[in-house]
Amino acid sequence: MIRVIIAEDQGMVLGALAALLDIESDIEVVGTAADGGEALRLARTLLPDVVLTDIEMPVMTGLELAAAVRDSVPGARVVILTTFARPGYLRRALDAGASGYVLKDAPSRHLADAIRRVHAGSRAIDPELAADAWTEADPLTERERRVLRLAGDGRSGAEMAAELGLSEGTVRNYLSDAISKVGGKNRVDAARIARSKGWL
Repeated sequence: MIRVIIAEDQGMVLGALAALLDIESDIEVVGTAADGGEALRLARTLLPDVVLTDIEMPVMTGLELAAAVRDSVPGARVVILTTFARPGYLRRALDAGASGYVLKDAPSRHLADAIRRVHAGSRAIDPELAADAWTEADPLTERERRVLRLAGDGRSGAEMAAELGLSEGTVRNYLSDAISKVGGKNRVDAARIARSKGWL
């Protein structure tokens, strides 16, 4: 049996995914979690074969969860299940250690197949999305990404500086570099562009 933990913050979707996978004769859902932190605790305790997670999750994102599972749960592999058909997200998911990236609008049989392939040691990624991910590189550094994300959320320079432990001048420099790299007109436009590419 392939032992799976599902992390999904929408209750109805979580229940549907668990029911869908429980139909499969070779897959057993051993745990479910409504946020990334809970999913990591379950993974460390239950030692599943596969962790299936959404990207946008409270407490810990799916990308953060993938990296934490890679580093602290030997043998477990991560499949990202998401609505985001964005090359930037796929690249970041692979960099975080995910082995699969499945879109929520794919036929339901693709999910069980992806779990089987990942469990067998392969990757399960939409070929077209994979090709796009390697032709459009993410230009942002991690610090630029954090600053731009906060700016997109409407934070002031002083608020960003306080949250990141940086001077306001340093925050302005990171913002300026990020705006320039993504081709934005201003901080809000740059955050919008970066989000649309999956870089935030």
